[in-house]
Formats: sequence, C-alpha cells, structure tokens
Amino acid sequence: MKVFIRRLLVTLALCVPVAGIFTAGGYLWLRQSLPQVSGEIAVTGLGSEARIIRDENGFATIRAENELDAAFALGFAHAQDRLWQMDFWRRTASGRLSEVIGESTLKLDRFLRTLGLARVAEENLEGLSVEVHQSLEAYASGVNAYLETHDGPLSPAFLLLGYEPEPWRPADSVIWGRLMALQLSDNWRDELRRGAAEVRLSPEMAADLWRRSPEDEVITLGAAERELLRGLPLMELANALPPSLHPKDASNAWALSGTRTQSGLPVLANDPHLELSAPGFWYMTRIETPTLTLTGATAPGVPFLILGHNGKLAWGLTTTHSDTQDLYIERLSGDDPSQYVTPDGTKAFETREEIIEIKDAQAVRVTVRATRHGPVISDVLEDRWESKDGRVLALSWPALRGDDRTVEAFYRLNRSQGWESFRSALRDFHSPQQNVLYADRHGTIAFLAPARVPIRREGDGRRPVPGWTDRFDWTGFIPFEELPQSISPPGGALFTANNRVVGDDYPHLITADWPDDFRARRIEAWLAANGKHSPEKASELQLDILSGAAGHLLPLLLSMAEPREAGLADALDLLGNWDHTMDHKRPEPLLFYSWMAALNELLVADELGDLWPEFQRPKPEVLFQILKDAPAWCDDVNAPEQVETCIDVVTRALEHAISYIERRFDTNIESARWGLAHRAQFAHPIFSQAPFLSDFVSFAVEAPGGGTTINRGGTEFKSPHTLFLDIHGPGLRAIYDLADLDQSQFMIATGQSGNPLSSFYGNMVHRWRDGQYTTFGTLHGETGTVLTLAPR
Repeated sequence: MKVFIRRLLVTLALCVPVAGIFTAGGYLWLRQSLPQVSGEIAVTGLGSEARIIRDENGFATIRAENELDAAFALGFAHAQDRLWQMDFWRRTASGRLSEVIGESTLKLDRFLRTLGLARVAEENLEGLSVEVHQSLEAYASGVNAYLETHDGPLSPAFLLLGYEPEPWRPADSVIWGRLMALQLSDNWRDELRRGAAEVRLSPEMAADLWRRSPEDEVITLGAAERELLRGLPLMELANALPPSLHPKDASNAWALSGTRTQSGLPVLANDPHLELSAPGFWYMTRIETPTLTLTGATAPGVPFLILGHNGKLAWGLTTTHSDTQDLYIERLSGDDPSQYVTPDGTKAFETREEIIEIKDAQAVRVTVRATRHGPVISDVLEDRWESKDGRVLALSWPALRGDDRTVEAFYRLNRSQGWESFRSALRDFHSPQQNVLYADRHGTIAFLAPARVPIRREGDGRRPVPGWTDRFDWTGFIPFEELPQSISPPGGALFTANNRVVGDDYPHLITADWPDDFRARRIEAWLAANGKHSPEKASELQLDILSGAAGHLLPLLLSMAEPREAGLADALDLLGNWDHTMDHKRPEPLLFYSWMAALNELLVADELGDLWPEFQRPKPEVLFQILKDAPAWCDDVNAPEQVETCIDVVTRALEHAISYIERRFDTNIESARWGLAHRAQFAHPIFSQAPFLSDFVSFAVEAPGGGTTINRGGTEFKSPHTLFLDIHGPGLRAIYDLADLDQSQFMIATGQSGNPLSSFYGNMVHRWRDGQYTTFGTLHGETGTVLTLAPR
C-alpha cells in the first residue's frame, strides 16, 4: 500500500507540471483566436485602403475612401470581434442550429423552418435597389476576407461546438431583420395565452388578466367560439420558442426641441431594451468616408447603422407593440386532408419539404404547410399536426412577405439629409413596427411609427379566429400618411416608452392591448419639472429608478394589509417610509417585489391551474384592478370550506414575502437588499451551459431598477431560485445633442468583443451598471490601435 501511494504521488508530481504546460500551451494557442488589431492585412475585394481604428473601449472607427470599402471594412471588423455571434444568429433564424448543437434545438429549428425566414430573406433580397445590393455584397466580402486571412483558431465557441462557419452571403444580413421582427412581435403568443385563459375561465375573469379598468370592453365568447379553441395546442405552441426569443415590452426615447434645451438645438435620448447576454447585442461603430459619416450602434451581421446619427440628424427606436399578427383556425376538408376550407370552397395546402440536419443523429424531414393566411405553425409540434376534428392554426404576419423592404429603409435612413428624406425612407420600413424619434440640426424633432399594420374586416386581433370565412380577413394596411406621427409639436417634446401612441379618436386599430404607461408618465413628469434640458440631464433621466408600479400599487396594499404580528408591522413601516426608488442597496424593492409575486400567485394560481406558469409575471395594474373591482379572485377555489377576502390575501402574501426573503437570503428584511436577488445576468448562449466555463465567460452584477423604472431591470419570475434576476434592460444608452454630435454619449453592455479572451469582452459591465457614458476616442486625438486593410 505504501508503495502504491508513493507511486501515485510521484505520478501526480509529474502530471501537474505537464498539465500546466499543456494548459499554458492551450491558452497561448487560443490567444491566436484574437484578431489582429494593428499593422496591415492584404485582402481581396477591397477597392482602396481602409483603416479600422479601435479606441481604449474597443469602439471601432472605420475610415475609407468610399462607402463600399467602408462596408467591406465593417464586415471585416464585425467578423473579427463577433463572428460566432453572427453565425449563431444566422443559424437561429435559418433553423439550422441542430446541425452544430444537436437534438436539443430541433424544436426551435422546426419553428423557424416553418416560418421560413431564410426563404423570406432571399425573396426580400430580390426587391432591393442596386445600391443596397452592392453594400450587402461589399459587407459579405469583408466578412469572408477575415475568414480567408485569419491564421490560427477561430473564436472558442466554434472550437467548443466543433465546426467552422460557412462564407457569409448578402441574404444572411437580411435575415437578421426577420429575426428581430420575430423578437419584437408578440401578439401571436398573447392570442394563444388569451385563448387558453378564455377556455378555462369566464369571459369576465379572463378579461381581468388584461384589462386595466372596469370600463375596458369585455368580449363575451359564445359556446361555439369557446368550443373552437378547445382541443387546440394553445400553450404548447406558445412555448415553442425559447424565452430568449420571447419579446419583452421595454425601451425609452425622447426628443426635445431647442426651445427646451440649454444648447438651443434638439437633444435626443434613446435606450433600447433587449435580453441581457454576453456578448451584448450592439457593436459601436463610427464610419467616415468623403460622402458619409455615421456614428452609433450597429448589429453584427448588418452593414447599416441601426441607431445613431449621421452628422446632420439623429434617431432612436422603441417598439410600438402593435398587433400585426393574427392566428387563423383553419378547417381541413372532410374528404381530403391535403385541402382546407376557404370562403370559395376547398383549396390545397401549399407545401414544401425541409430537411433538418442534426449533429450526431439522423436528419429529420419536415413538411411545411401554408394556407392563404400563412404558414401552419401548429405543425411545429409534430409533422402535419391537426386536432381530432381536423383543425390547424396558421399565422398571418406582414414580416413574412417577400416584398418587405425594411433593409432598404435602413440604408436610406443612414444617408438622409433632413426630415423629408428621412420620412421618405420610412415608407420602406415594413416590419416590425417601431416608434422612430428624430431630431436634426435645423431644429426639427419628429415621431413616426412606420410599418405594415393590418386593417381587419372584423375582430380586434385578440384571439385566434376562424379562417374558413372571410369575416376576419385583412383588407389592406394602414396608409403610410395615416400612421401615428408628429412633427415639431407646440410643446417641444416627444417621448415614447412602449406606451399607447394614439388617442381614442384614432381611426385605425393599432392594438387592443397596450403595455403599461408607468415609464412614459415618469418621463413626461420629469421633463416637465426639470427646465432646460442637456445631455447631463438626459443621462440623469435614463438612470432614473423611481418605480411607477410601487407608486400605483403600494398605497393600496398598505391600506389593506393587517399588521397581525410584529414582523408584519415592521415590514409595513419599512414600505410606508420608502420613496419608491429601486436602489439595489436597499431592502424595500426586494420586499415590494416579493409581495407582488406572492400576491399574484395567491390571487390567480388556483383559478388558472396548469396555466399558472404563463401568468407568473405579475402585472401591477392587473393586481390593482383585481383588488379594487374583482374580489372574486381573492377567494381560494381550492378551499371551499372558507371564504377569503382580499384583505386576507394581501396580508397572507406579505407573510409569504417575508418568509421567502428570510429563507432564501438567510437574513431579516431590514438587512436584505434588492441587489441580492436583482443581479444583471449576462450569460453566454453556449458557454453558460458548461459549468466549468460559465464562471469565466458570464457576468452577474447587482443592479438597480425594476420592471417599470426608466432604467429598467426586467425581472425573472419563473423559478424561486432565480426569482428577480435582471434579464432584460438597456443594452445601449445613447444621448445626442444636435449642437455638437461629436460629443454624443454612449454605453453598451457588455463590451465590443464576443471572444472571452479579449480585454473588450466584458470591460463595460460595471460602467454600464453604474450609469457611466463614453464618447468615441478617435474623435479626440486618441488614435488607439490602427489596422490597415490594403487591396491585394
């Protein structure tokens, strides 16, 4: 035994340094995946010399002799820093993840193949102008030039999955917009959720989960309409997409005219909110050519500026959350299941075959069917799915049209010279609908919400409707001139925070269900109370953490809760003295959110049964309305022997909240703090699945804000162990003073690079959390690193 132990120790003593050598060697080899950022690289496809200059933050400035060479250099820079992310998005949108990941992504691939975004992108490409084609071709050449000239390994994610990317094509840039349209359009899922609730509950109770006041219309479904929804895979289909692709309702933007600013020219601020991830969504770029100067946020994979300024004007975006999607219940022909019923008789499904290749498994053949309304998305659950009585669900959505020209719109927006040319470019902005805020150096501020928004013959788009009749068909789209818009309003202010953008007198239906207006009300009040505006004040407002939800709901809760014991009295005193700011160092936000979550469960989980997981995220305005006007929810249907009042439920929810905090964080409520639970989570989509790598490539920082604060921290509500994680927020903050656009201020999360070995991978996480901003260093004499691309 002693001999064995001695030999084991000798072996370990020899192995440790050998392992160290291999580890060091492997690390040095992986370091070769980092891009060359200085010197010169000879490339094919470039007309004249171009330079990529990276400042101390990694922000890239591209200087070229013409716009096509600039597009080439942008493609090269994007590929250097974000190639795997670009390929991941491309594969996601095309339904090709299973080729490199395996069977775990088959369900997602089936969904995206059914939508056919790759085919749509190819069709969109055909309808674009020669100039846009040339720009897309030049960008693709730049990406491919990086693939041809890079020595050594690619980004570690390619190594982990064991594959190399295919050459980039122009259609790969177009498909990015189709994927974004999917992420920013949620009505189809809401129709499914509402339909499931209306089958389970009475019409009045189902309406309570959406309406915000007793005056809101309640649609009473007859027995026939309810029966149409039974037997359909409503919730299974609603969950066919992973949470990362589910839309979330957030983003802020405002513009003030020169009459309300210190500089005398407009100030525009924008912070679009998307899922937090590592790497982040945005790539900061400045492009300088003799004919074009662009500064702001690009998306890796796309050769255009998505948000920013062009030296003459600036723009920002928020999502309108309009209803541009409808689900149609199609009825199969009783004589021939290859046909479905239309107002003009039966018609054959349009079909195509898709083959999904799967890593380490046999390929799967998928039959995609489409009706006159669109693809049969119920088929994503299984091949040729249908209900027992022969019904399927089809999706109608303008983003699936082959003549979509949104890519053309971005190309022209980048090159606009003033409001008229900018507005003209928005005519091609077909999907998804966005609120576009604009400001220029001539003093104009404007708002327009461009898109193809359907006009329905009947119905309000809230639930799936029969497709065998033409009663609910679309008759066209809202004319461009009649879309929501405003130019230089008398008050000198325009703002949007996903709130309602039209009044009751607006002649068209944008949506029947607008997101809450807590952030919009706060922006309006803050702007009115803070005099002449400036970039510094804009940053103060972007970082505002006053909770509109707390201001709305908490006074009612405090008036109803009964302090039955000392712990409850202390909690009520704590919340009663709270100023409603969501400071991550304070206990009150954690107590308030825990109370909301517990109250939501006690109120609606018993009635919803297995639908409860879809309604775990509490809506403050819904909770308020239930407590005020729908007390039937307060009684526990699972305990018929006693009748619970709303006071009972509110008090018991507070008890549950206190108990949850004490158990999870092993502390009393006075010593707890919001940041213990509310941590901004930046997870890598692949590395985070490997426990031994996750800690090195993902980030989590305590963060302020909440779901209804301007500095938003969208929270997780699915699991008790991850409750209140900050998973959705302002991945970009941008402020433009039209008096000096070179001083435009930005901040992104997490950094420019997608390579975990890069110093620019997570260099901005804490600065982002702490509300700092920066400018492009190349504008102020800081040249940084200079890479010259030379024509071969």
